[in-house]
Amino acid sequence: MYNLYLKIASRFLLKNKLYSFINIMGLSVGIASFVLIMMYVANERNYDKFNGSENVYRVYMDYLEGNTFSPGDAQSYNLSGPTLKKEFPEIKEYVRFFHLQKTTFINENEVFEGNKGAIVDPSFFSVFDYPLVKGDVKDALAAPNSIVLQENLAEKIFGKESPIGKTLSIFWKGETTVTVTGILKDIPKNTHIKNNFLVSFETLKTWKAIPRQYEPNWSQNNFFTYIKVNKNTDIDALQQKIIKTNFEDDLDERHNIESLESIHLNSNKPYEAEANGSESRVKFLLAIAFIILILSWLNYVNLATTKSLERAKEIGIRKVSGAQRPQLIFQSLLESVLINCIAIVIATIVVVFTLPFFNSYTGEDLIVNSAVVLGLLPYLGFIFLGTVLSGLYPAIILSGYSPVVALKGKVRASSNGLNIRKGLIITQFFATIVLLIGTIVVAKQIKFLENQPIGANLDHVVAFNWEVLSKSKDSVLKRDNKLFESELRKLPYVKNVVSAETYPGGGYDNLSSTVGITFPNGTVDENRIFYTYNVSPGYFNLLDMEFVAGSSFLETAKRSSNKIVINEKMAKHMQIANLAEAVDETVKFWGEDWVISGVIKDYHHFGLKTAIEPILIRHYEDKNNLLVKFDKSVTSVAGFGTVLKKVENIWDNAYAQNVFNYTFLDKEFQSQYNEDKNFGSAFLIFTVLAILIASMGLFGLTSYTVVQRRKEIGVRKVNGANIVNILATLNKDFVKWITLAFIVAVPISWFTMLKWLEGFAYRTAISWWVFAVAGCTALVIALLTVSWQSLKAALANPVDALKDE
Repeated sequence: MYNLYLKIASRFLLKNKLYSFINIMGLSVGIASFVLIMMYVANERNYDKFNGSENVYRVYMDYLEGNTFSPGDAQSYNLSGPTLKKEFPEIKEYVRFFHLQKTTFINENEVFEGNKGAIVDPSFFSVFDYPLVKGDVKDALAAPNSIVLQENLAEKIFGKESPIGKTLSIFWKGETTVTVTGILKDIPKNTHIKNNFLVSFETLKTWKAIPRQYEPNWSQNNFFTYIKVNKNTDIDALQQKIIKTNFEDDLDERHNIESLESIHLNSNKPYEAEANGSESRVKFLLAIAFIILILSWLNYVNLATTKSLERAKEIGIRKVSGAQRPQLIFQSLLESVLINCIAIVIATIVVVFTLPFFNSYTGEDLIVNSAVVLGLLPYLGFIFLGTVLSGLYPAIILSGYSPVVALKGKVRASSNGLNIRKGLIITQFFATIVLLIGTIVVAKQIKFLENQPIGANLDHVVAFNWEVLSKSKDSVLKRDNKLFESELRKLPYVKNVVSAETYPGGGYDNLSSTVGITFPNGTVDENRIFYTYNVSPGYFNLLDMEFVAGSSFLETAKRSSNKIVINEKMAKHMQIANLAEAVDETVKFWGEDWVISGVIKDYHHFGLKTAIEPILIRHYEDKNNLLVKFDKSVTSVAGFGTVLKKVENIWDNAYAQNVFNYTFLDKEFQSQYNEDKNFGSAFLIFTVLAILIASMGLFGLTSYTVVQRRKEIGVRKVNGANIVNILATLNKDFVKWITLAFIVAVPISWFTMLKWLEGFAYRTAISWWVFAVAGCTALVIALLTVSWQSLKAALANPVDALKDE
């Protein structure tokens, strides 16, 4: 019997090719979109999950602002970990991280740049369950100047030979030598701790370039501290005890903890180990996934209900032949399941082939494997439920026709049934308009971020990473440094050359921080962390930074002086109302007196996602980066390519053994918004798919309406109605429905996008035209879809519609 049902269902689908194609394609698109988004969501929500990760927490600092504490720095003090373990028996172990960004290794004159690692305690392997391929976790990080390399980095540096026991020169603000004591299995990419090497904590004792970090104190807050608690620990109680304990005798700050597994989506503090994800972004995409899948099912319901009118006589004959209603319902449900199964197969193929493109848009590295499939299994129940429910309503409608009425061909839809289908269309276009508004707002915000003045001109400026060369002890390299810089200055299209520790868009890398600054009026600020970095005198001129008081450092033979330049925000924080009065005033930090040389207009060092911070810029010939500004005439890609080739030749002449490495400052700054751009692209793609699915549903209901109103259209044409009158008659209801969907969508989308924009310190306005464009776009798409079917009905011969009357 079941084989017979399956044959009937198969024959029906093969006979009605257009109906089957639209339904299968709509469901395939919906299911494929759902699966892709759920893979992304699962990856984001599985960050930092490993054996025992639920018991690991990160220590961070809260700072007093007014009368309340607010989350402050993601980093904590040198003493935070040891003190917490000593004070609270619930804490099993701790590990401190001192991050080393953009680190360079030299192995037998070969240079390996751009590596990211950390100096960590030997307890790293007790807190983080990461296995060693070679070496012993008990002593791999115990001795000074020990290093553990990830597999991929070890192979990159040493090839296939074993690196255990071999030495490397490591450069980060200076040089030291380390011995390889272990090989770490490559860490999964979905972790916020992306370190491809680990150096023993004892190395800090002898690393002269990183002074004062080894000795236990409450002044060096440059460490990420993680604690592992005992199982079944009452975390809320522990957190309250930590918050209420004043370890460092400072009432303006306190320690706090947060779950390791929550950091990626819920933490966005200064000095994060990396740019984290966003829970709101995940929720947005999750909502889109369910919207698209549900829209595809609603689309199927509309099309199946429309098709039931054409099948009325078939159902009448089968009922007269003895078929019972449950049998007809089962037959209809089987057709629904068959269509959904075919759609799932096609969707699987679509996911496999489109995954690389999806990865390029989202910046992820998702793959299809057994773990992913197991992770998606819970959603199969939801898909199965949707399949049954989407097939049940058409089945009930189809099986409920009276055989007498059906055989006469006079089946008419009930008002309730028509209202349900109207409601489905309104729901589809409500969702579509919400997605359209969201897409426009996201695009508008990204455009705002890209075009907003930042207070510095980064155009035509290139940074060369010079640290490994400039800080080498080799006198030959120092000679070559001077040769490279002097040869650069001779090029006619080079306007300026300066050195800087960092630059706008460089994030928190290479920034130093200080607390306890003494202001010119004698006030000591013990609460706030202030950021500071080194530059040479020409830095401000090269980046076209505007001075509102005073001037830059004087060009002298000395590499450094006690002069600093501050920004307006810093002057305001020091309660200096007249900026001119700040010049030549003295500020004290790090145990030294610093004289203010000038005040620059506020600029965005960290991008527009965060508020402008007070900055102190020190005069020091720091060679971390050599910044070169080229003439505006070198604007084309080809022009820059030619120029950089000449610069590379100079580089090769000076540093034959070193890789030519450079960064465009404007691109580096814009890269801060890559995740937002990827989110906007994904939003756009899935909005287009939602529109496509909604249009299919509208196509189905239009077909249904035209079939229902054939005789009415025939009568109107006989009575003199022209094509325009017929189109207006058929389309006016759809215009009403789209308008209703628009009215409901506007306040909901406005509130939702307003919440999303709150994640940006500087944001665009949600203008009235955003809603107008979204509404008009939805209306035009709907009218184009409807008018195609309506026009066919308007052009039809009225005799064909009225011949059986």
